[in-house]
Amino acid sequence: MSKHPKYDVVVIGGGHNGLVNAAYLARAGKKVVVLERRHVVGGAAVTEEIFPGFKFSVCSYVVSLLRPEIIRDLDLPRHGLEILPLDGTFTPMPSGDYLWRVNDHGKTRREIARHSKVDAEAYEEFGKAMQAMCRFVKPILAMVPPDPTTLNPRELMKLLFVGRRFLAMSSEDKYNQVQLMTMSAADFLDQWFETDVLKATMSASGIIGTFLGVRSPGTAYVLLHHYMGEIDGAFRSWGFARGGTGAVSNSIAEAAKEAGAEIRTQAATAKIIVKDGKARGVVLQNGDQIYADLVSSSVDPRHTFIEFIEPSQLPDDFVDEVKRYKFRGSSGKVNLALDALPDFKCLPGPGEHLRGAISISPSVEYMEKAYDEAKYGNFSRRPYIDIVIPSLTDPSVAPPGKHVMSCFVQYAPYKLRPELNWDEQREAFGNNVIDTIAEYAPNLKRIIINKQVLTPLDLEREFGLSEGNIFQGELSLEQLFFLRPVPGWAQYRTPIKNLYLCGSATHPGGGIMGANGRLAALEILKDWKGAA
Repeated sequence: MSKHPKYDVVVIGGGHNGLVNAAYLARAGKKVVVLERRHVVGGAAVTEEIFPGFKFSVCSYVVSLLRPEIIRDLDLPRHGLEILPLDGTFTPMPSGDYLWRVNDHGKTRREIARHSKVDAEAYEEFGKAMQAMCRFVKPILAMVPPDPTTLNPRELMKLLFVGRRFLAMSSEDKYNQVQLMTMSAADFLDQWFETDVLKATMSASGIIGTFLGVRSPGTAYVLLHHYMGEIDGAFRSWGFARGGTGAVSNSIAEAAKEAGAEIRTQAATAKIIVKDGKARGVVLQNGDQIYADLVSSSVDPRHTFIEFIEPSQLPDDFVDEVKRYKFRGSSGKVNLALDALPDFKCLPGPGEHLRGAISISPSVEYMEKAYDEAKYGNFSRRPYIDIVIPSLTDPSVAPPGKHVMSCFVQYAPYKLRPELNWDEQREAFGNNVIDTIAEYAPNLKRIIINKQVLTPLDLEREFGLSEGNIFQGELSLEQLFFLRPVPGWAQYRTPIKNLYLCGSATHPGGGIMGANGRLAALEILKDWKGAA
């Protein structure tokens, strides 16, 4: 046994949550090793130079929910993290008009008033109502979910805390909160606004990473989840990391290394070693065995429990729950290297409108039709596309005068019709996305130097995201808070002693948040103290 290196903790997966987990554990004096199967850390938050001179944020492309306490605790700016603001959302319309909302409240109000004076008034009220909802939900993101089935006084106090906060809200806010938890994004927005393009663009936040349409119940909560972006405490601000999304992961990795963590790349896990009901380490795909007192897995439950562990070592009902956990990847990504900027018919030429997000979401009907196709196993012919051109804000990601354009696309269902497969459909999917954008920016096809197309199958194969789900499992109501990933096991612990989960499949879900990794580390340290 002495031949094998011995650690306090093995962290499986070097995504941003795994790295946060390792950084907090190493800062507490633990001997930690992080094992990442790819050649680069970051999981889905990576920057890669796919074509010479062009650096793509291959998967995740904006920073929105990174917890301020993590930025502070790990001193990420000192380790190279710099967030550049992403200003506004520009939605071109087939009619030749557009909707362009920016961070400047007055400007946005005037822009909405151009479409509807009633909506300009309502927008103000909507913003206030959503802020109240965020104030209610935000502390919940920073807490370990309670176990509602226990009689443990500590757990009951947590439930009481949530209940008291709800009771303290005004009756109007309570009403909004219940609606947000139960309604569809489109129906919720229908109560506030009349402008179709405004509702369509806002409802898009409710479907990201879910196999649901804007009219599916439960999507209003996902809208709120995305509404909570905060960078440096500025509410609802989204941004780019200078150098691409990988810069977020790299800054966390640097903080972890400084605290003493070891990080290994190209170290793919094959099995978790379990003896006498306890996790004792891992076996790598190359046969190496790494022993540790504790294993913390930032990969999803399917990999952790179905692939890395013998089913006989887990309770049957737990395995059944894990198998029922819904991934249902629904999105793809098209990254373009451009010779020049796209020229939109409705607002020609370069300009500030290209520096924020560009949303292809012209109407609620358009969005729902995109979902209709996906339900029957097709990628959407007219998809919702969220586009950013980070090279305008951060010239370091492209050669001088050139640009990178990142297109997040929905819907691209992981499960296509039986007669179709993603390897054969990849090219058609990529071309379809380009054709859709070219309807609004006709010069696009002429300025593409190169393209990278990622289907949900590619996200699964390359990044280890089961069924290509970017959040390691849908953010649907039955998979949130004390139900994520499995009822009774939402507190980062698992039925195997000394095996913990710390990835996006745990509370509070996906996004470049890092909260999962931090909360899991705090629970691990608490258990360690209790055992001492």
